[in-house]
Amino acid sequence: MRQKIVAGNWKMNNTLDEGLKLTSEIVNMVNDEVNTDVKVILAPPFVHLTQVKGLVKDSEKISVSAQNCNENDKGAYTGEISAEMLASVGAEYVILGHSERREYFGETNEQLAKKIDIVLANNLKPIFCCGESLEVRENGLFKEFVSNQISDSLFHLGEEDLKKVVIAYEPIWAIGTGKTASTEQAQEIHAVIRELLAERYGADVAEEISILYGGSCKPSNAPELFACKDVDGGLIGGASLKSRDFLDIIKSF
Repeated sequence: MRQKIVAGNWKMNNTLDEGLKLTSEIVNMVNDEVNTDVKVILAPPFVHLTQVKGLVKDSEKISVSAQNCNENDKGAYTGEISAEMLASVGAEYVILGHSERREYFGETNEQLAKKIDIVLANNLKPIFCCGESLEVRENGLFKEFVSNQISDSLFHLGEEDLKKVVIAYEPIWAIGTGKTASTEQAQEIHAVIRELLAERYGADVAEEISILYGGSCKPSNAPELFACKDVDGGLIGGASLKSRDFLDIIKSF
């Protein structure tokens, strides 16, 4: 059985006090209301990580993720954060290649391959994001585009390392726009991704990889999306900033 995952990406939101309040609410709600084996991941800003980790450390269901890291192990990279630093404060996952990082900061598939390697070398698990713009979607090239993102950044990995990667598909045209891929669209591209993995690594390996949906997922559409055969959960943005909405998504399996 593939791991079911709901990850909350807070992006550049929440002061420390706000983040700790949100974390406490989520921890209490998960303890009281969640009786499935879903993995909950919180991805706060870097400056919250240590204290958020302290609040979730006794919960078997909740893990902590960083939102990014540098591809170098250390050095003169002012303002950057290394994978080793993240591991040292108790992070377990790192989001890599989010569409905002690709668009605003010019991250490339080749750069992300290096980030994947350094995250794995520090015993962290990557949440690797991929997905297409509206232009690529409308041109009908989205399958090739997403396949290239995955092959360029992940296909240098051996089988055992690939099994540690979580993939998050982001239809960029559905992030923050209120648009959502239909269940048919979501299942279609998730199936394409799994078939791509199967062609490279075999069906058994592909069946172990969790693939999350990352486009405007909310309590109203999460049950339908999560019911899709190849959708194993969600990478949640705005709805993860409201504890009740986030919990209702977690309970959508």
